[in-house]
This record gives sequence, C-alpha cells and structure tokens, in this order.
Amino acid sequence: MSQTETKPETHESGSQQLLKFVVELGPLVVFFLTNARAGIFWGTGLFIAATLVSLVASRILFGRIPVMPLVSAFVVVVFGGLTLLLQDELFIKLKPTIVNSIFAAILFGGLYFGKSLLSYLFGDVFSLTDEGWRKLTFRWACFFVFLALLNELAWRLLTTDQWVTFKVFAIMPITMVFAISQVGLLQRHQLEKPASE
Repeated sequence: MSQTETKPETHESGSQQLLKFVVELGPLVVFFLTNARAGIFWGTGLFIAATLVSLVASRILFGRIPVMPLVSAFVVVVFGGLTLLLQDELFIKLKPTIVNSIFAAILFGGLYFGKSLLSYLFGDVFSLTDEGWRKLTFRWACFFVFLALLNELAWRLLTTDQWVTFKVFAIMPITMVFAISQVGLLQRHQLEKPASE
C-alpha cells in the first residue's frame, strides 16, 4: 500500500490574506493617487518605488516573494523607467499588456510541454486531479490573454487619467469575478483527502 506524503497545511489566516492583499494593492493605489494629483510621470516614479517597497515588505512579512508580483515588478521597473527616461507615457501603458502576455505564454508553454504550471504555484493551496490542473491552467492562460487585449483597447480608447482609473478600479474586480467563477471547477476536480486514522 503506497503511502501518500501529506503536504504541510499552509492555510493563511484572514488577517494574513488581508495584509497580503494590501501589500500587493498598495503600489496601484499610490499610482492612482499620485497620477490624480501630479500627473502620469510622478505617478510612474512613485509606482516604481512603491512596487519595490511592496516586494521588500512581502519578503519581510511572508518570508518569500511570490513569482507573479516579482515578474510584474520587473516589467514595472523596466517600462516605468523607459516612461521616465523618454518622457513617454506609452511605455507604462504597455506594462499590463506585456505582463499578462508573459503569464499567458508561460502557462500555454507549460501546457504544450505537458506541465500544468499552476499546480507548482498553488499546489499547497488546492489538491486537484491532473485534469483539474490542466483545465484551470488553460482557463487562466486564456484570461491573461483577455486582460492583455482589454488593456490594449483601454489605453487606445481612454484618456490617460481614465486608463489609470480603469487599471486600478476595473481590472481587480474583473480578476476577482473570474477567480470566483472557477470555484465550480475546483470543487469538481478536488482530490479526496485521505481519512485521518
């Protein structure tokens, strides 16, 4: 009889999840408020600074820096830096398109090679069948493509201030609605926990 190794429980308390949410959302709030008062270039500069501070805060408070915020921070620094250096707001507007395209490419690439990469990121949180991980990974990859296209439409059709507002106040709720809509899939493909003796 094969013994299954049980992963240590890593469920976070509600206060930890709230703190993590605040740390990750903080740079966007700084970006929005600074842009409203001082314009896109000051907003971009403080967005870069706040993003780096949030990475340090994640490391201190939670002992690690999650992969997705790390990739996002790298693109913020590069494209935010170009925005400031060239005084061209286009670069910071392209950042969400590039970040979401990178995430989509990584997830689709993993699936192409038979790997459901979300299982490596969230395997401590969810226990799913292989089919469940494949479906979840595919859905999130498609969602990242949708977000990239949505940003392309938004920065082309909206003013800079409207785009910043859209980025801060629309993308997060859209993402939360999508995440909640995956609960059914998670329930259908959840692995049964072995009965404790």
